[in-house]
Amino acid sequence: MAVNAYIVEDNDLIRDNLVETLTELAGIRTIGHASTEVDACAWLAGHPGEWDLLVVDLFLQQGNGLGVLRKCRQRTAVQKVVVLSNYATDDIRNRCLACGADAIFDKSTELDQFITYCSASH
Repeated sequence: MAVNAYIVEDNDLIRDNLVETLTELAGIRTIGHASTEVDACAWLAGHPGEWDLLVVDLFLQQGNGLGVLRKCRQRTAVQKVVVLSNYATDDIRNRCLACGADAIFDKSTELDQFITYCSASH
C-alpha cells in the first residue's frame, strides 16, 4: 500500500528534492504541496483522510508551520506529521511537539534520520 505524503514547503528547490528523495529512498508518493499556511490548512480541511504523512517546514511564504500543525491535530493514529526545518533548536522542537508534531528533524544535519523515520512510520 502506497504512503501518501503532503508537503508544506515554500522553497521550490527544496520541495522538489524532498519529493524526489521520499519517492526514491522511502517509496512515498507525494500527492500535493503548499507554500503557505492558508493553502496547507485549506487542503488539509478538504482532504482529511487522504494523506498518511505530512511534512511541514516552519517558515513559509505566508504564515508558519506551527499553524499547520495545530490544524491537523484531529487526525487518525496512522497519520504522521513531521517537521523538517533549518531551525530545529530545543525550544522549537518542544513547541512543535506541543502543537502536535510526531517528530522534528533538522534539514541540514538529520536528513538520514528523517528518511529512516518516514520509511519506518508506515
